[in-house]
This record gives sequence, C-alpha cells and structure tokens, in this order.
Amino acid sequence: MSDSAIAALNSLLRGTSIDDHEEALKLANSAIKAAKGNTADLTTAQHTRVVALVKLDRFDDALRAIAEGGAALDKTCVIEKAYALYKIGELEAAEQLLESTGINTRGMKHLAAQVAYRAEKFDRAAELYQEMAENVEDAMYGEENDLRINILATYSQLEMQGKGWAVSEEHKKLSREELEVFETAYNAACGSIAQGDFAKAAFLLKRARDLCEASEDLSEQDKKSELAPIIVQQAYVATKLGNLEEAARLHEGGVLSDISDASTKAIAQSNALILKSESNPYMAQRLADTLPVVTGNDRLFEEQATIFRRNKHIIELQAQKFAGVKSKTAKILSKEAEPTISSSKCDLGALNAAAASELQTGKEALRRILPLLETRPTDVGLLLTVVQLYIQLQNPAQALNLLEAFFKRLEAATASDNNADVRFAPGLVALAVALYRQQGRHSAVRSELAKAASHWQSKQKAASSGDSLLREAGIELLRSTHPSDLAAAGEAFTHLVAAQPDERTATAGLIASFATSDFAKVQPYLGTLSPVEKLTSGVDVSALLDAGVATLPVVAPQQQQGKKRAREDDETTTGEQQKQQQQAAKKQRRKRKLPKNYDPAKQPDPERWLPLRDRSSYRPKGRKGKKRAQEATQGGYVKGDEETLELAGGAGSVKVEKANPAGSGGGGGGGGGGKKGKKKGKK
Repeated sequence: MSDSAIAALNSLLRGTSIDDHEEALKLANSAIKAAKGNTADLTTAQHTRVVALVKLDRFDDALRAIAEGGAALDKTCVIEKAYALYKIGELEAAEQLLESTGINTRGMKHLAAQVAYRAEKFDRAAELYQEMAENVEDAMYGEENDLRINILATYSQLEMQGKGWAVSEEHKKLSREELEVFETAYNAACGSIAQGDFAKAAFLLKRARDLCEASEDLSEQDKKSELAPIIVQQAYVATKLGNLEEAARLHEGGVLSDISDASTKAIAQSNALILKSESNPYMAQRLADTLPVVTGNDRLFEEQATIFRRNKHIIELQAQKFAGVKSKTAKILSKEAEPTISSSKCDLGALNAAAASELQTGKEALRRILPLLETRPTDVGLLLTVVQLYIQLQNPAQALNLLEAFFKRLEAATASDNNADVRFAPGLVALAVALYRQQGRHSAVRSELAKAASHWQSKQKAASSGDSLLREAGIELLRSTHPSDLAAAGEAFTHLVAAQPDERTATAGLIASFATSDFAKVQPYLGTLSPVEKLTSGVDVSALLDAGVATLPVVAPQQQQGKKRAREDDETTTGEQQKQQQQAAKKQRRKRKLPKNYDPAKQPDPERWLPLRDRSSYRPKGRKGKKRAQEATQGGYVKGDEETLELAGGAGSVKVEKANPAGSGGGGGGGGGGKKGKKKGKK
C-alpha cells in the first residue's frame, strides 16, 4: 500500500504538467502517510502537498503544512512560504525571508519584486525588474513581455508617489510594439494620470479597452475581469476632464457589476457616489459608511487609502461632525513625531485645523488654530493652513515670519536627513521665495535658493526630488553678478548635467555660470548648444536698423482746470502743443497780493500795527466825543508826563503816557485809589 501510494505520486510528478491540483493533493497526503520511515520520499510528498495547496489558493493551509514538516521542509519550501506570506498580506515577513535566504534565482527575484511592489517600495521593485530585463539569457519564453508590463506599472506608481525623477526619460518612452498590448497601454495611461496629462490618458485607455475587447486569447470571463479596471479609470479621467455625463454612463455599465477585485470595486463605488452629488450632507455620510473596507492583500495602496480617508472626513465636516474629525485626525497625527511632507499627513493636518475652527475663516479661524500650532510645531499641513489664512487676510509679512520660525526650528533640531529634506522641500522653498519676492527681498531669495541647492547637491543619488529646485535655483543665481552666486549656480548646473546629460537647460546654465571664470569647464559643452548663426539665420539686421527702435507714445497728464475750459481734439494735438501743456501743468509759485493803492515810493505808516483808536491821528467824531476823548486818560493821549517808545522792526516811535507808580489815583486799572463807580447814563 505504501509503495503503491509513493509510486502513484512519482508517476504524477513525472508528467509534463499537472492540471488537477486536487488529485495532486490527495496523492501527496496518501504518500505522506505511507512514507513515514523514508525521509526522502516524505520530503517529496510534503513538498508536493505544499505546492498543491498554494495552487489551490489555500495559503494558510500551506503555511501550516510547512510548519508541520519541520526544518528540512522549511528550508526546501522557501519560495512557496514567501509566496504564501505575500498572498495573505504578511509582506514584511515575506521580505525578511527572501533577504535572509538570498535572492539568487530568477524566480526569487520575481517574487521579491512583487513583494516590494505590494509593500509600495516601488524603487526597489523597479531595480529588480530592470536587472532581470537586462539579463535575458536565462529568461523563459514570453517573460520579456511580462517584465515590460510590470516595469511600466512600477514607473506609474513612482509617478504617483512623486518620484518621477527616478525614471529616466528613455524608459518612459513607449515603443510601437508596447502600444499593441492592452496591459502596457493601460499602465502607460496610469502614468499619464499621475503626471496630470488626462487627455493622453484618455487616448491610451481607449486603446487599451479596444485591444482587450478584440483579444482572441482571453475568454469572455477573463475579458470582463481585465476590462473592469480600464473602465473605472476611464470614468475617473472623464470626471477630471469635466465630462460628468460620460463618467456616469461608464459607471452604470453592467460590466462594473462583474468586478471581482475588492479594491477595484471599492474605488468604483466611491467614484459613483461622488458623481451623484448628494446635496444632503447627512445622507452623503450614510452612503459613504456603506462603502466596503478592504483588508488583506487586496487592500488599497496608501495613495488610494489617503483619498478615501480624506473624502470621508470632508463629508463628516459637512455634516457638522467636528469633534469626531478632530479626535480621529489628532490620533493619527500623534503617532507621527517627525516632520513630514507626505500628502497624507499634510491633509490630516489641514482637516484637523478645519475641524478645530469649525469651518470658520479669517481672524476667527486663526484665533482657534494658532494654539494648535504651539502643540504641534512640526505639523506641515497645519503650518500651511495658517500661512494661507494670513495671506487671505492680506498679511504676508506674518505668514513669512511663521515660515521662517518653522525653518529655524528644523535647523536647530537634531540633525537628520528627514529634517533636512523637509526644511529644503521644493514646495516649502518655493513658498518662501514667493513671499520674499512679494516683499522685494531679492537677496533673501538668492540666499534661500543657494542653501537649498547646496543641500540637494549633497545627495548621493544621481537624481532626486530636488532636481527641479536645483534648476530654478541656478537660473535665479545667474541673475546675480556676485562671484559666489555664479559659483553656486555653476555647481547646481554641474549636478544636473551629471544626472541628466541630455538636458539642454542645465547645459546652457553650466556654460553661462563658468563662461567668465573657468573656461576649461565650459569648453566640452559648447558643441551641444545651437550655433549663433543658426539662431540668427532668419533675422534681417538691415530691416531692423531701418525700422528704428520702437517707443511708446508719450501721453500728457490731464490737467485740473476750472469749470470753463477749452476742449481740444486729441487727434489734432501737435507735439509743440503737448510740450506747452506739460509746461503749463507745472506748479507755479503764487504771487503775493498787495494793497490796491500801494505805492512803493511812499513811506508806510509806522502806526499801522496799532489799533485805530491808539493812533495819533485818531479823532473821534462829534463835539462831545472830542471832549470825552480829552477827559479820558485810560489808553488815551495826555499832555504833560509822557514818554517815547520805539516800535519793533524799526517802524518808528510813539509817545504814550508815562506809567503811574503803584497806589496812585491817576489811572483807572488796578490801583487801589481808582474810582470804582460808573457814570449813570440818562434814562
């Protein structure tokens, strides 16, 4: 019995292919029972059972079978165990197993690339796929096409992560053969979506759908499975292009009901919910709660999960669920102690601020949000929210002060690559440069760009996320005439040329930087630029000289005139008239007014500054008035004791009554002997 079971299993294994995995599993179990004394036959039977379980997608059972088989089976079934761990979502354990064993076979490289791709380590996956694509000696038939499909998918994910710089332009180009396969066309469309080129993505998705529907190698069921993600992406692109009716029509198609992949189905349902534009926020929240939660190996990628979480929080904010959003976002943010520019964390910071302010804006929002910044000083999303509020309040100076304080905190913190990368993140540097330029601080602009360029040049990678910043920093520093700025620009362009030798902007910048200081560095690159003769071949110098220099017409300023003014026709105004108008418009000094009968030869009256009744020429009218004037002593002229007073400014002199000593009876003012009674008039 035992020999027959082992013989049956060996006969099955000698076959060219095994299609009935249930039969293989049954024979392997029988052989295990029969081969308890024979170690070699037992190991073969156990290995066969593990492979059969993996083929039947019974990954948990396969892992249990490996554990029951002992150390010998565990050593034999490395790739099967790693694959089973990968399929149940234990990506870290699968990666550790492969790294500890050594990725030394082509099959293990394929599995390691798949594990890295699902763990969202797309740079590592791209490295493994590219290594296998360059070594095709031991490749299997048809493997080259699968490699190209997987490589394009990895490049698209790198674009989604904002690491498009890690992919050279040569690798991004599609060949004609690749456009004849629907998988490569679909992956290329995903890359265009990541780049924001939705028109190109729509074209590639249509081609991928047509090729899939026309394929003769797929069954009808397989076609439905392959078409589902293509149609979901088509609906998304139509939404981004503003064609909402087309997007709704695609979602209503019957093919979406046949989606088997859990993550694709969740994305399709979420997009369909958004297209409904539910006006009632409470109903929208209830519908959002019905969306499925995807776990395990079918779970969403981080970028997709971030969008799901953000949409859910926004719906909750519209439904006035401020306390819930604030607590949930704060709980996630509390786990992230280090500063980060990850879009998922920055979104959470902004949503937490919106919940704390209860969707208020302006000064009221600042009053509620600023205390949060004291408790989370390294939250980039919260910082950008406060900066945006200050800019909306027309207070860019305070926004810049806040940003500079954040930069100083990062520089003063413990030195680490993460802090430095956040400090000189291209987006934050661009924000600081924009605020500096608004205030006219051009030296601060050059200083900030020079420090950022120095940081990204220190990176060992041939290309990095700071390449775009290096390019802009070099262009800005070239505008300066200071030797140190030109040297910094030259270093930035040298780094760019080393990373991307075919980029003409970097080459031209390098030449402009060292043209006057180090011609030896410039000379090897002169041949790459277009010659001057080619650039000026279509320019007619004689015609330009004959035409002269174009100047804008001088418009005379409008004059403030009185109600009665002459209106002249602007079309007939000559140049001389315009000149006269400009001269007349100049402010003239106003002439001093003189008396009507003024005679410059006549000596002015020295008593003109005195009141009329105090002048010597004053004569009251009437006989009684003259008599009263003679009797009046207060302020009047009295014969006898008098004195002469000189007037100020050399205007002459006057004779006045000499002042009486204190206590005399002569005067009417303040003496004690003066009469206090008043003369009664006639009644």
